[in-house]
Amino acid sequence: MCRLHASAGCFRTPLGLSIPIMQDPTNMLVRVQNLSKEYRRGQTLVSALQDVTLDVKAGEFCAFVGPSGCGKSTLLNLIGGLDQPTAGIIAIENRPVTHASATEWTRLRRELIGIVFQAFHLIPGLTVAENVALPLLLKGERGAAVAERVNEVLEAVRMDRRRSHRPGELSGGEQQRVAIARAIVHRPRLVLADEPTGNLDSKQGADIVSLFRTLPQRFGHSVLLVTHSDSAADAADYVWHMRDGRLVNCVRH
Repeated sequence: MCRLHASAGCFRTPLGLSIPIMQDPTNMLVRVQNLSKEYRRGQTLVSALQDVTLDVKAGEFCAFVGPSGCGKSTLLNLIGGLDQPTAGIIAIENRPVTHASATEWTRLRRELIGIVFQAFHLIPGLTVAENVALPLLLKGERGAAVAERVNEVLEAVRMDRRRSHRPGELSGGEQQRVAIARAIVHRPRLVLADEPTGNLDSKQGADIVSLFRTLPQRFGHSVLLVTHSDSAADAADYVWHMRDGRLVNCVRH
């Protein structure tokens, strides 16, 4: 399960909520300890993330919710190596990666992490299948194995019948499905999704959330979802509430 952890028997949030601590490292995928991020805005020092500590085990679907600017996307970017923390520790599969180089982070994302953004970032001149195949090609994979894996994930996101279309011929919801297929085609253990329903209508958004719900069950991924949508968060196993750069509580569904 998702856990806040500390050195004693419980974690007390800034609002006074006491949360039991579990230290079992079995099957631990992500461990974050005392993570903070500060940056300067002119002469002002801004604290985007403050002393965040959490664990995520394999196969969990966790959502992060809270007002804009509370640190949700910052946390996801740090876990995915898209930004560097000011302080704290990040470990993936029990390997410390806090101070990994840009090259090492690139390798980690190619092997272990898939990322889905609010914007789809599909290449307009490529077909659906060609867009999805890119992570495998970047790893040096070729031939029938690539085609087989692309077909598998396109079927999983219900886009196999659109494999020869280009992004401009797809709806927003369909483009996001393709982006999800691309994020999971290389068999990552961890999928990071930053507001993936933000550009979609309510029906398309619900379809995407339902798809994320199936990923841990079908492929064993852990999913960390940042969202403003209560309905999207309700689909998760655990919902982390954030405020002012801090985790304030965790709700299990």
